[in-house]
Amino acid sequence: MIPTFVLLSLLATPFEDRTYPSRVFGQDRHYRLFLPADYAQGTKRYPVIYYFHGHSDRYTLERYDDGKDTVPKILRFVAENGVIVVAVDGYVAEHYTGFYGGTPYDVYSEGGAYDFGENFKELVAHIDGSLRTLADRRHRATSGLSMGAFMSFFLSARYPDLVGSASGFNPGPEFYAGEKGRRVLWRPKDHVANHTHTMVRLVRASGDYISQYHEETRLAFARDARVDFEFRQDEYHRHWATSIGETFAFHMRAFATSELNNTPETFDHDNAYARFSAWRWQFESTGGGPGYTVLRGVSQGGLRVMTRRWAPDGPPVPGRTVRITTAPLYRAGAVYAILDAPLNGAAPRRLSLTANAEGRLLFEVDGAGRQISITGPGAASQAPVLLPVSRGGGLRVLPEMETTLPLRVYNPQTVPLKGVSVSVESAYPAVELLNAKATIAEIPPGGTIDLSAQFKARFHAGAGDYAPASIRVTLSSDPAPRVEEIDVMIAPDGMGPPLAVEVLDGRTVTLRVFRQKGNQGGGTALERTVTEGKGNGNGVLEPGEEATIWVKLAQGLDPFDKGNWYRARVYSSSPMLEEIERLEEQKQREWTGAKELTSVVRLDVKTPPGTVIPVVLWNESWSFHFTPDVRYGAEPLYQAYQLHRGHAHKFEWKVPSR
Repeated sequence: MIPTFVLLSLLATPFEDRTYPSRVFGQDRHYRLFLPADYAQGTKRYPVIYYFHGHSDRYTLERYDDGKDTVPKILRFVAENGVIVVAVDGYVAEHYTGFYGGTPYDVYSEGGAYDFGENFKELVAHIDGSLRTLADRRHRATSGLSMGAFMSFFLSARYPDLVGSASGFNPGPEFYAGEKGRRVLWRPKDHVANHTHTMVRLVRASGDYISQYHEETRLAFARDARVDFEFRQDEYHRHWATSIGETFAFHMRAFATSELNNTPETFDHDNAYARFSAWRWQFESTGGGPGYTVLRGVSQGGLRVMTRRWAPDGPPVPGRTVRITTAPLYRAGAVYAILDAPLNGAAPRRLSLTANAEGRLLFEVDGAGRQISITGPGAASQAPVLLPVSRGGGLRVLPEMETTLPLRVYNPQTVPLKGVSVSVESAYPAVELLNAKATIAEIPPGGTIDLSAQFKARFHAGAGDYAPASIRVTLSSDPAPRVEEIDVMIAPDGMGPPLAVEVLDGRTVTLRVFRQKGNQGGGTALERTVTEGKGNGNGVLEPGEEATIWVKLAQGLDPFDKGNWYRARVYSSSPMLEEIERLEEQKQREWTGAKELTSVVRLDVKTPPGTVIPVVLWNESWSFHFTPDVRYGAEPLYQAYQLHRGHAHKFEWKVPSR
């Protein structure tokens, strides 16, 4: 423990404000440097925490509190612990105007002129090159407040081999990533799989105005047992970085965790950029529009490659090709057999590749969804693979009815697999498995066996919104069993139709919608005129037409939201009805950056007359919920909570008879 008089002297010592050259910005960039007490006294090397500020602030960390809270807490922690803290500057000159000063990090949909990921790598190289740091991922951490917390989680997801631990205080829930002109919405809760080899900590203030978003992020991380995840809630009334010292201590524990220096044998990764690398694997996407490259189960024995126009359940990016350069895992000059199987169960393509002088393999696949297996010297044989049960990898099911589980088992090996046993289980009481086991006598090389007829379940639900559950599938065979988790969303029981439905198939309509009043709660209705969809405009979705669907609610979340209209998401298991576009609109006056996500659907031109397609129409309503009687000690609630609620409705498409 540092004596009090020494600590006071250290706290009075100025931090250092420095600059570094940036290729991304074409100029020098600023950062604030906090050095440990004994830095100048020896040759010791130190871990580094990179701290990202929130909206309107800068690297000085003084906008929110006039420098009276965050900076002193960082100084105190650094004075008492062997760690360097670097406060990053998110400043973008053309964005720092108007509301509260400015928007950092270039994270909006029309942005992308400045890649703050590449800029972060520039800063890391500068810090490691000019200071005595421990320059490995284990000893490198990210942290931040609000938009800075979003950046902490986003950068650790984008560069898993660069960042070993990440924390966030009251994180912004969603912003945009990707190159200019091809940006996509990135929500940390959709990309938890990127963090399965990273230590993660989320801190929420109970009185934070976007607490509901923090809870949704927490649930997403907490449900994935592969993530080393911690959560803390502080009783506090503002959008603030609380318990800084205690959270930085979490990073000190991460720095002492030697496993963080291990290269994983298997990893998952989602990326919004055309070119990227992860764990020494390299990927380049060409063709098509904006979207994600989605990788699952990447290992020496192979990988799954998909693309998605949006996360977590978007369709493949049309025209997309993915060029893959493996990590140097193979014997130089040796020949390897590649099975490239479409995820729809069609026959695989067979390739023969020779590892280059570095021990890498190079090949291309289309982005429609492929399961790749690699067989040859030193490449371990893959266990049987459960192919995706849906486009997004999970199931949306209706309650209280017998439901088929669409399980398809693929053999990634070049020899037959015999005696594969398949078992399913669930720890969720709401999941009733009607069949739990099956055995496959033989799966031919590159073959797929459909077990849908053998596995059924019944799901139970209460009223309200979709409820999460999961099913664990174990595939037992040589060389080792494989365990797969299927996420399940159970629709609420007792769903009825909405008050009314409008189908916009090229129509123009004027509808009454809810408008939030502002930060102190309340709101009113106003009229909105929209023209949407493609068709004959008769208000009936017919084969070949595209449409948006609007639903009328008796009561939204806000007390003043009565009898208003909302555009809906459309969920259906029918192959005849496809979600072809996701609309992303601001949630009225919300300050979070979060979007209202709704559907444009297309009815297949070959849909037979008289076909009935059951669907769930789902929408959100929202409210600035203000509670003036809430106190945090002597302090009143600072601003209204921004809350939202899901509404699910049962509906049927009835294709007109001709």
